[in-house]
Amino acid sequence: MTKRVLIITGNANDANELVNVLGTARDGPFCIEWVTLLSEALKRLLTGDIDVILVDLLLADSQGIETFDQLFAAVPHTPIMILSPMDNERLAWEAVQRGAQGHLSKGYFGSYLVPQSLGQIIQRKAVEETLFIEKNRAEITLNSISDAVIGTDMAGNIDYLNIAAEKMTGWSRDEARGLPISKVMHIINGETREIERNPVELVLLENKPMGLTAGTILIQHDGTEVSIEDSSAPIHDLGGQISGAVIVFHDITVAQEMALKMAYLAQHDFLTSLPNRVLLNDRIMQAISLAKRNDSHLAVLFLDLDNFKYINDSLGHETGDKLLQSVAQALSACVRSSDTVSRQGGDEFVILLTQDKNSEDASLTANKILTALAMSHSIAKHKLHVTTSIGISVYPADGQDAETLIKNADTAMYHAKEKGRNNYQFFSSSMNVRAVERQVIEANLRRALEQQEFVVHYQPKVNLNTNMITGAEALLRWIHPKWGMVLPGRFVPIAEACGLIVPIGNWVLREACEQTKLWKEVGLKIDSITVNISALEFRRNDFVDGVQTILHETGLEPDCLQLEITESVLMRDAESSTIILNQLKDMGVQLAVDDFGTGYSSLSYLRQFPIDVLKIDRSFVRDIDSSKDSSIIVSAVIAMGNSLKQRVVAEGVDSQIQLDFLKALQCEEGQGYFFSRPLAADQFAALLTTGIR
Repeated sequence: MTKRVLIITGNANDANELVNVLGTARDGPFCIEWVTLLSEALKRLLTGDIDVILVDLLLADSQGIETFDQLFAAVPHTPIMILSPMDNERLAWEAVQRGAQGHLSKGYFGSYLVPQSLGQIIQRKAVEETLFIEKNRAEITLNSISDAVIGTDMAGNIDYLNIAAEKMTGWSRDEARGLPISKVMHIINGETREIERNPVELVLLENKPMGLTAGTILIQHDGTEVSIEDSSAPIHDLGGQISGAVIVFHDITVAQEMALKMAYLAQHDFLTSLPNRVLLNDRIMQAISLAKRNDSHLAVLFLDLDNFKYINDSLGHETGDKLLQSVAQALSACVRSSDTVSRQGGDEFVILLTQDKNSEDASLTANKILTALAMSHSIAKHKLHVTTSIGISVYPADGQDAETLIKNADTAMYHAKEKGRNNYQFFSSSMNVRAVERQVIEANLRRALEQQEFVVHYQPKVNLNTNMITGAEALLRWIHPKWGMVLPGRFVPIAEACGLIVPIGNWVLREACEQTKLWKEVGLKIDSITVNISALEFRRNDFVDGVQTILHETGLEPDCLQLEITESVLMRDAESSTIILNQLKDMGVQLAVDDFGTGYSSLSYLRQFPIDVLKIDRSFVRDIDSSKDSSIIVSAVIAMGNSLKQRVVAEGVDSQIQLDFLKALQCEEGQGYFFSRPLAADQFAALLTTGIR
């Protein structure tokens, strides 16, 4: 490879002698350029590609050390050799002190050593440049990484810190250089708080890699603490001898916090912060082990909120979430610190009661929970009411492991729902039979929708004064291919629990509207058709739109449809109920309150709701002739309805005595077996033709 040499001298003999020796050198080839003035040299050097400069410091346009200084400033990385007279080398040595590579004495320019020396100088400069580049790359790399790096000499004194190490320790490179590693890296044990020996010191002693003890804490220059982890290793020279050590470490505080958070979330419910299924199972297993040793008992309570789905669907998930958080707080306040309240998901909670001496302890807690949850929850400007059904299993009678105890408590909870909700039931082996039956019914219900096994029967509503049929109530029946007729009491609660009541209710509404429209088209007189609406349907966001769509598609006039909602459903969120009822009323639909007198309505809300009809619950009508209280309630409801200009319908009229009592109190309408049982559509059409006899 050709080496470019720039000779700067005003002495032609010197220049020629150098040109000759370099031109014939075996260490070449050299490409030689010669200028006589410093100004010419500086101009030439602007274009670069000169490998070495030979300069006489005594030039026509520059004298002395100033000549070198200007050259060095222009090309600090190009080797410069001084051409000096034999009798005056002082100036040359001064230039060497300022950065020159060396000097050549006049009289020796023709020596074969000249090209050899220049070649070595050029090669050495190339090696230095390569090393500089590598060192600079290493420096940039070390300063670009997030890990802290500290290097020490054999005495353990710091000779290097990267930027990350400066930030982590709080010491600058200049402050730390020369200080012992133990002073800059002050580390302690996170548990004992005792000073830890720096692993660098052990590396220097044992000449092998070392690591920090888990849980090590670095005390920064300002006293701040951070958790770190590291690796430390020896540094060896070319001869393989240890010459120092390096330690690489990083801050794991955030990682530790994240690990703790992940571990917490793995065992706790994200919404309520209660223990989740995983942690609950672990605690039940521990409680069982303790109970075995102490020959004691424990109880598991499985809770399901009775009407949470309605609130969640009508008011939105955000309100539902806040309600769950409020319930979680209430449940936690009902138990001891040694007990565990957990959320299983949705609106299901499980409570572990330890140190349970007998069933009375679980009963006391269950009653306490029922009382606490009966209180209203103030959420998003709503006064929300929610109740719960509780199932209880006891160790060791009802199970020997967590899974069995929870399963049996769950089974008992469903039994509590069947008993009317807002109560608790202890598990019994007979409940498993009911649970299996429940699963079978649910599976068959899903098929029944697809196979169109449902039918609607119609029970007439009768004007008690004229005995004329004024309308009908649509009642769902299930004709099972093997079981035959299945009455609603057997399958409706299951349909409500699994959510199938929504598509089933939608089908009933459409079927009743279509049938009523057909009767009217053939000239049969019927004022209205009444359809029961479940709580789950009523609280759906699309309920009102769904009613409007069915009326539009079936062609039934809105005032021919009467929707029947129970008192308890309306009162779960009276404000929301008012909005929905007004929307239905604006459509022209009639509205009836079913089972009136069994809930907790207030007169103010009754006046606020746009109600057309009050239906007296059949339980009061049934006991008219045997219970003074029932007759008083019936009298009060009829009087209230009349005063509010609401039509009153008595359900369950089964005898002449009941009919006479109702007529005497001016009850307008009634329905019951005294007039007719629920009939199939064709039978009811015939009844409309003949009338009640």
